[in-house]
Order: sequence, then C-alpha cells, then structure tokens
Amino acid sequence: MPLPTELFPPPRLVTDPVQRLTYETDAGPDRALPDGVVFVESVEEVARLVAWAAREGVPLVARGAGTGLAGGAVAESGGLVVVTTRMDRISEIDSIGRVAVAEAGAVNLEIDRQVAARGLYFPPDPSSGRSSLIGGNLGTNAGGPHCFKYGVTTNYVQGLQVVLADGEVVELGGRAADYPEYDLAGLVVGSEGTLAIVTTAYLKLWRRPPAVRTLMVAFDSLETAGEAVSAVIATGLVPATLEAIDQAGMRVIEEFCDAGLPVDKGAVLIVELDGYPEGLDADAKAVVACLERHGGSDVRVAGSEEERRRIWHGRKSAAGAMSRLAPDYYLTDVTVRRSRLAAVLAEINRICARNGLRTASFFHAGDGNLHPLLPCDARDAETMGRVGRALDEIVTVCLAEDGSITGEHGVGIEKRPQMSRMYEGAALEAMRQIKEAFDPAAVLNPGKVLPDEIPAPERQPPRLPEEAPFEPASAEEAAAGLRGLAEAGHAVRIGTGPLTDDGTRVVSPRRLAGVVELAPQDLFLTVGAGTPVADLDELLRPHGLLAPVAAPGFNVTVGSLVAANINAPLRMRYGGLRDNVLALRAAMTDGRVLRAGRPLVKNVAGYDLPKVFVGSHGTLGLITEVTLKLAPAPRARRTLALPVAGLGQAVELAHAVLPHALVCSGLAVAPADGGCSVLYTAEGTEAEVEVELAGVGGAWKEAGAGVPSAADGSVSDAWASHLGGAGDREVVVRAAVPPKELPSFLDRITRRSQQRLFIDCAAGTAYAILAAAEPGEIRLQLEELRRPALELGGYAMVTRLPSELREEIDPWGYRPSALAVMRRLKQAWDPAGVLGQAFLR
Repeated sequence: MPLPTELFPPPRLVTDPVQRLTYETDAGPDRALPDGVVFVESVEEVARLVAWAAREGVPLVARGAGTGLAGGAVAESGGLVVVTTRMDRISEIDSIGRVAVAEAGAVNLEIDRQVAARGLYFPPDPSSGRSSLIGGNLGTNAGGPHCFKYGVTTNYVQGLQVVLADGEVVELGGRAADYPEYDLAGLVVGSEGTLAIVTTAYLKLWRRPPAVRTLMVAFDSLETAGEAVSAVIATGLVPATLEAIDQAGMRVIEEFCDAGLPVDKGAVLIVELDGYPEGLDADAKAVVACLERHGGSDVRVAGSEEERRRIWHGRKSAAGAMSRLAPDYYLTDVTVRRSRLAAVLAEINRICARNGLRTASFFHAGDGNLHPLLPCDARDAETMGRVGRALDEIVTVCLAEDGSITGEHGVGIEKRPQMSRMYEGAALEAMRQIKEAFDPAAVLNPGKVLPDEIPAPERQPPRLPEEAPFEPASAEEAAAGLRGLAEAGHAVRIGTGPLTDDGTRVVSPRRLAGVVELAPQDLFLTVGAGTPVADLDELLRPHGLLAPVAAPGFNVTVGSLVAANINAPLRMRYGGLRDNVLALRAAMTDGRVLRAGRPLVKNVAGYDLPKVFVGSHGTLGLITEVTLKLAPAPRARRTLALPVAGLGQAVELAHAVLPHALVCSGLAVAPADGGCSVLYTAEGTEAEVEVELAGVGGAWKEAGAGVPSAADGSVSDAWASHLGGAGDREVVVRAAVPPKELPSFLDRITRRSQQRLFIDCAAGTAYAILAAAEPGEIRLQLEELRRPALELGGYAMVTRLPSELREEIDPWGYRPSALAVMRRLKQAWDPAGVLGQAFLR
C-alpha cells in the first residue's frame, strides 16, 4: 500500500509494526492493524492527506484518544489511522455568543475547564471526559450523566469545519444561527468519521450554574427506583442528572473505591440539581420527599465538594471496578423509554442468568440509556458464545420496546449487524445515500456504521392524484402520490393553494393532523405534520408540559415550522428545533416512507436523519409526522421591559445582562413607540425567576439605564406578534450574524432598514419587515441587509415573499460552502428533481 512519506516524514508517519500495535484497537474488543499511523497538526495537513488518499484510494480512519467502545476507530479495512491529538488548540471563547472554538484534539474536560474561567459551562460529560477528545465525542455524539437536563453533544454544535473526502475544507454551519442550508453538521455528528474529518468545532455554551446539590437515595429494588424516576419527572423539577446503579454494581464499586454506596439495597439513585443557591435547598427537599414517597430511603446529601466528588468517583469508576472481576468485560449500550427501564432491566437480568453470566447495571435513568456490564474472558470461546447470545437477546428486548441499539457508544463494528434489525430498508438506503453524497469513493472509515447487506426498501406504487391541491391522509398515500407526480414530470410545491399557472402541483399536509402519541412520562409528543402549532399548548397544559416551539401566526403547522427551521427566542432556554425534533416520518418522491430517528433523547444508531429535514424547505420530501421533545412547564414566567432610545444602545444593554442569563427564555430588542425596548423573559421556579430578574434589573441600574417595568407575555410572544403583524404585501427577512457582531451590523445598515427590526440578541438574529414595493426597490433593501451580514459571517434570507415576487427575488443571497454535497443528497432523495430547488440550482 502506498504511504504519504513525502507529506509526513518519521516520526509523524509511523510504519513500524510494533508501534502500530498501539493503534490496532480502541477501548473495545475489536482489533485490526493499520498500515500506517499519521499525526496531523493542522487543517492544511489534514486536507493534503485526504486529497492524497483520495488519489491513491487509501482508506483513512480518524482517531482521537482511542476511548471509543464500539470499534469505530479501528482500521478494519487497513489504510492509515489519522491521529488528531496534536490539534488541541482552544482558539476562542466568545462570552457574548457563548461559543468556544476548539480543534478536534482538544480534551473534553479541558474545554469545560477553560470556559469555566469565564463563568460558562460545556455540559457534555462522557465518563471518559478526562481523556476523550472533542473530535471523538462528536464522532459518536457522546452523552454522559448530565444529558437528562442538558442533552448530548449534538445539542452543543453550532458549526463545524471539516475536510471532505476529496480534501476540500468546508464550513458546516458556523458562528451565526440557523444558516439556511441542510444541517450537514448534524449528519457529521455521530457519523463516526465516515462522512468527513472534523478539524474544528464551534461549540455552544451555557452559563455555569452557580450552585449544585448532589443526593444519593437507596431503594429496595430496581423496579421501585425506576418508578421513582418517573415520579420526579412528574413534579416538573428538572434534575441535572438521574443516575442509577443496581446492587451488584454497588458491591463491585465498593470493593474497588469505598464510595459509601448502600450495598445492602437493591439499587441507588444519584440525583444532582443545579441552579441558584437560593432555590436549590427547597428543590432538593422536594425531590427527596418525592423519592421517599416512592420507596426511597437512606438519603445522603453531599455536604461538601469533596463528598460530591466521592459519590461521582464511585459512579465513574464502574468500568474500572468491573475489570477486576475477569480478564475482560463487555459493556453494552442500549436505550429505551425511561418509563420502560425497570421492566427492561429485570428482563436483562433474567437473560444474563439464563446464559450463566454475572452482570451489573449502570444506567442513565433520566434518559433511558442502559449499560449492562458483563465480566468475561475473551480467550474462552464458550464464554464468549454465551456473551454473544445474551447481547443478542438484550438488543431484541430493547428493539421490542422501540428502543435503540446504541445510545452513546456508536455503531462502529460492534453494532453493525444489528442495524438492519433496528431500521427498515428505506432508512438504511437513505443512510447509504448520505454516505455516497459525502464520500463517493468510500475513503473515510469504510465499512463502518452501515450493515453489509441493506434490504431493498419498500416503495409505494405510483398514483397520480387528480385533486388539486393533493391532500394525503397518510404517509403511504403521500408517498404514492409524490411518486406518481414525479413520474409524470410535475413540479411539486409543499404548502397550500391550488394548481398554479405553470403546472406546479401543490401537496398539502392539512389532513395529516392530530395526535399520534402523547407520552408524558417519557416527555415526547408525536403529531401529524399538519397539526397547528397553536394547538400544542392546549393539548399539553393539562399534563403540566410544554413543547418548546413557537410560531409567528395561528395557521403555522408543526411540519412547516420544522421544514423552515423557524426558531423563536425561547431557544435560549430550550434549544432550537434541531435539538427538539427527536424523530419524524417523511414521504419521498420515489415512493419511500422514511422513518427517521426514535422517540429517545439518546440514539446514535446510524446517521441522524431528522436533522437534515429541519430547515430543508420541502426540497427533500414531505414531512408527515413529527416527534417533539417536551419539557415541564415552568412554575413561574416573568418578563422585564426596558425602554431605550436607539437600537445600538439597546443591544449593548442586552449583552450587558447576558452573564445573568441562566433561566432566560428570551433576550431581545423590540420596536416600541418613540424607540425600542429591551425585553428579558425568565422562567423556572419562583426562586430562580426572582433571583435572575433581580440581577438583571441591578445590572441595568448600575449601567445608568433606568428601571425596567413588568411586561405582559414573553419575549417569544412579542416575536410572534411582530412577525405576525407583517402584511400580505410585505417582505420578511431573517438576517443573522455572530451575536457579538450585532452592534457592527447595526452600524452598517441604514436607518430605513432599522425601522421595523426585532432583534433576538442571544441568537444574533434580526427580523426585518420591508414594505413590498417593486422588485428593484426590494432588491436594494435586501442588499442593504445582506452585504454587512455576509461580511460579518452571517446571511440575510427572505422568509416571506408575495407570490408575484418569487421569480424576481433571490430569497437566499448566498451559497453554502458544501453545496456540492447538498446537491448530491438532493439528487439521491428526489431523483426526478420535482421538489423545490431553492439554492440547489
């Protein structure tokens, strides 16, 4: 095999067989010796190496610290292992935009340590976080104990710099919010290095919680502990962690490190709450009371940081403790709905007993991620046969519960045979097409993630709809109709309205409405895509829940909201649509019905298909069904309004209170009589809201800005009212820049363009309403917004345009750097090219 000796002389290129042994495995059992190992130090070096490998046909496997557990970084097909440990720079920490810029080789814990010095927090915390690198965490979409409250790694990716399979360096997303392009960064996260090599990540940050309370509560059985978890969630309180260990696990850990675990009990829950100290004691008492009502006992509250570390040291030492029991161990990783945890765990214990295997369970009870750990001897074929049978049965149980074969470890080599058990042919073919769109020659980590054989997808027979508009009542009817329209050569627009003059057929999701499943205990809701967003609040209010979405108008549907990636200012507290869409169904123009994702917080089995539909603007398929993540409704919500004369001063005052924003669900500047107002909404418990708003008011007073007043509604209500007030003949533009560049953006646009601006200060997004004049005037006003936005690393996109101007005005105004990948994916999923082309022309 050729080697890049002209690019990387020794010791940067390792070819010695003994030295290469270090890189034949990760932390899992799979092994394969690479032909060489390359240590890269810059994006330019990665680009040159990938271009060389593409010419020579040499496989490349990106590797970080080697802490993966599924064989994802094992060079199964030979080739070169590309080690990124020397690319470890954290080049920027932006306190206003709450973004850290880190190279792929930066250590996870080091990122959090450095941002902590600025009062910020990087929540993803896998057990290997002390040594794992951010590139590897991105590759497997790593999770950890704090995922219940804070989410997984993908929820903290603002954008990526990657090297594509031909050596081209591109930006996917970036420093601004909601770039109007396919969410290719969302596909790369969790792709295990099969789509691109990540060189730099733009990571989203939170304000660091000022206080933490850690509890440990014992239970007589795992079943009782599982029921108690559901009870805590039902209270509306949101712990940062809900971790569980069974009795076998506790006993092994205690023999190893004396963590003070109640080894005579059936299970223990580790519960951590974080937030303001003024409210945490009351919250902790409420959680303890709830747990005790549901069988909890022997409550232990960490009274010091040292005691807290002791508890967590025990939990994170589980794997090390189990390694003392046998020469090897097998740590599996599956996810089910949290309400099914107890039943599934009991069945897993029966499976292991039936196969004569000792086991212990450590699991993230808050998000349903299970880690049964099986001590074994890999040299004993008979033992490993029993381990294999047990693992196969465990996966069967989880799939029967509509779970996932992997929640955070990834597919790699280990779970590859299980992919065709979890997914139908339509989803697997879609994943294969994604791989081909990114890496046509299969140079990057070949053979990983996807099974060797992909079953042929089921396709609905074509049916040419006679009605106009076409309003299917099911995903299958939609797929049949779309296929019929495509084969007849009709252009298709998803939305509302009759047949157009140019022959374009309209496909409407109006009849795809209503609740498919509401699971309060599991915090998700599945609805038809035609369901009005306005209906969700009434539906969820009796359950004390909310869907963290909002829409500028009563007629906006869930499907159109997702397809257009419309995010209200409440994303500051709850994340954007890409963070809250867990799963969806889509009808494709080739007759496929695609089920994407699962109703689970943790699922890293294959490529994250729901992400690419968010913001796809109906160019890939018709979304027919959406599963949304839910949150407990806040116990208190209040908004402050501060009148200010000018936009520039208002944005400065908004940025001045960002350090206080812990439970902020919106920070914006809105038009007001005689000027504008800074609006600040806080929501959470009464104590949290009171403390936060007192801090905000105090900061404004110290800045000499006056005293804010209470305002009705929330910032997101004001945003919806502003956009909903645009007339039918007016143009709405979304302009976004990195938040810290907002003052510069405002300085560069004219007073005319500033007159009807609503500014989401946390997201760096300005919404402009322009009077719809003749096309030349609209283009002039757009240029006034677009030029500075593009110069500052953002964009200005038209989100609403009178129909007669659609052929005259370019709504996008820029071209994504990975446009070629987008076009290939569009071609694969809509081969007849009948869906709206947008910027893909």
